Amino acid sequence: MKKSEVNGENALPLYKFLKSQKGFQGFGEGEMADKLREILPKIDPDYEHNAEIKWNFTKFIIDRQGNVVERFEPTANMGLVAKCISSLL
Repeated sequence: MKKSEVNGENALPLYKFLKSQKGFQGFGEGEMADKLREILPKIDPDYEHNAEIKWNFTKFIIDRQGNVVERFEPTANMGLVAKCISSLL
């Protein structure tokens, strides 16, 4: 195991592909979403308008054909993640 780059010019090709297929679409609602919206402008003032992975635990759902079906930010309800996965089984 080693640290993998997910953003920037040294990002692994896998993450470049995933982000090119499903960009950032917001954090939704909730306490964690509010905290991230408070923190991120200090790190990346343009965070809302780029596909970069914002925080740990961003999840990409890929179907059996290799298509990126959905991107879930760390603030996503895990029930929605499970439902998305179940729909592909």
